Amino acid sequence: MNNPEVETAPWYLKYGSRGLGTASGILAMFMGIWACITITPICLVAGIFQIFAGFIITLIEAPCCCQFFDFVTVISTRIEQKPLWYKAVLYVLLALPGISMCPSVSTFLGSVAMVAAGAVYAMLSLGKKADRQEMRANAQNLNPESNQTALLVEGNDAWSTN
Repeated sequence: MNNPEVETAPWYLKYGSRGLGTASGILAMFMGIWACITITPICLVAGIFQIFAGFIITLIEAPCCCQFFDFVTVISTRIEQKPLWYKAVLYVLLALPGISMCPSVSTFLGSVAMVAAGAVYAMLSLGKKADRQEMRANAQNLNPESNQTALLVEGNDAWSTN
């Protein structure tokens, strides 16, 4: 992983996010197959799209599962070089069409799995929070220029009656 945001993350988040992404892709594909067993054509299209979305997520997260395709390593390395919020937005956007076309249990479970993987990547993109001393120092550093209520109270000449 060449991404600096991932390099600073703890090991359990780094590998856990990959594991969750892979599991959500596989679950989305399985639930997409389950959604294809229907009599309504729109649910069939939603199931096919969810299979496609699960395949894309599995392709990004675990390229070893799809190594029989030549283009997998190119796509996987390009996505790995992008910031983590890119993955988060991509996973959430891939989850939306399936559930919006056919709101059933199978598409819901597949979409929730993809959104969960996107949420983990969104949390990773926020980065590590500051330690206690740094947060306390930032909270105690109140100067009048940054305090909006002080600016409102001091600038009371606009409220005066002439």
